[in-house]
Amino acid sequence: MKKFIGRTAELQSLTDLFEQKSVSLAVIKGRRRVGKSRLVVEFAKEKRFLSFTGLAPVEGVTVQTQLNHFGQQLALQLNIPVLTFIDWTNALASLAHYIDDRGTVILFDEISWMGAKDPAFVSKLKAWWDTIMQQKTHVLLVFCSSVSTWIEKNILNSTAFFGRISLTITLEPLSIPNSVRFLKAMGYKGSTFEIYKILSVIGGIPWYLEHIKPNMTADANIKNLCFKKDGLLVLEFERIFHDLFKKRSHDYKIILGTLNTGMKTLAEIQVNLGSDNSSVVRKKLTDLITCNFVSKNYQWSPKTETISKRSLYRICDPYMRFYLKSIEPNRLRIDQGTYENLELAQIPGIDSHIGLQVEQLLLQNRTLLLKAIGVPAGECLFDGPYIQTKTNRTKGCQVDYMLQTRTKNIFVCEFKFKRSELGPEIITEMQDKMARLSVPRGYAAIPVLFHIGGVSESVYDKQFFYRIIDIADLVEM
Repeated sequence: MKKFIGRTAELQSLTDLFEQKSVSLAVIKGRRRVGKSRLVVEFAKEKRFLSFTGLAPVEGVTVQTQLNHFGQQLALQLNIPVLTFIDWTNALASLAHYIDDRGTVILFDEISWMGAKDPAFVSKLKAWWDTIMQQKTHVLLVFCSSVSTWIEKNILNSTAFFGRISLTITLEPLSIPNSVRFLKAMGYKGSTFEIYKILSVIGGIPWYLEHIKPNMTADANIKNLCFKKDGLLVLEFERIFHDLFKKRSHDYKIILGTLNTGMKTLAEIQVNLGSDNSSVVRKKLTDLITCNFVSKNYQWSPKTETISKRSLYRICDPYMRFYLKSIEPNRLRIDQGTYENLELAQIPGIDSHIGLQVEQLLLQNRTLLLKAIGVPAGECLFDGPYIQTKTNRTKGCQVDYMLQTRTKNIFVCEFKFKRSELGPEIITEMQDKMARLSVPRGYAAIPVLFHIGGVSESVYDKQFFYRIIDIADLVEM
């Protein structure tokens, strides 16, 4: 098993709960491939641990198939004869029979698959937990599922488990520093620039990081995963959508395609989807947010210091965005092997796309941005990508990342990912942007530059930027 990196806070939360020596229920949710079950396995090391995984609900898989699989897993782990169960009440009661006074961690992984074919599964699970399991003394039961929408609907927001869940963990992608540690633990020795290039495509998703080959350059790895026929990340998009949404995936793909061109309002998404029902579209967006593919960015009024009714949705998952921007439009050529003998840089538009990908990666690491700027989290009123809509009185303006503080400062941040050195033109670009931005009376607008690849001495000499932050430094935070 590969070295485990990060997740310190999550491991501590599970440890604190387990050490209460009670009967507790925890739920871990998060994006597919983010490492939910691996977190539980790491936590349960040196503890009595029983793990059960549901079978993917493909054609031919029935309730009895799931029950048989559960019985086989139980027998294998307890070294007992394989048992046959008639329903989930019978299967769960049998599991409880083997739980004694020793502290035990039980994992139900892909729980949505376990109960997919049995409409009474959640009711049976709740009855088992309330009656049989409450007679035990020291058990931590953990539910995980890649189908986050199922977990939300049937466990977290269900009256069946109201008041019964002791801990909920939403597992985020690994931070930039932990992603770098992960790659280095695998033996990757590329430059920080190359590492950012890799992370801009796959983000901090451990399963994707595991497929980076240490003996290949960033470009070679990206090409191998994303631009080679049957490459892992060429096929991944459809697999994810099949597992999560099945036959309902069409509208979700249209929504992502709409957001692929930039942040959009609910009304704009609704128009592109051809729907006159905003509540249905909002529900689908909520599903994508729950799956950690899309984020809802609340816009705000710097003048009144209040959240606006106008929200913007954007793709927040680096891989999803890269697939839609760079892989899908080239899918026919990829399947034909057109890019087999080309360098990554020869693929049209790839360099500009990578630059925008880095922007998404940085926005996923908000705490690092705040720390680099030097603003305590408690001082932050609002932050995020910001769009000032053009009106009769204001000019249009888009800011990569804007931060408004309680101390009347507005930090206007620009992200630049270029191998070449940035010259004085970056100052002119920022001056124009800040001239367009409507800043309330009494506020100071403060420019900040995030970059990699160097900045010319002439830019430093002008002392225009409050801070010039090399994103290579974020790796050590």
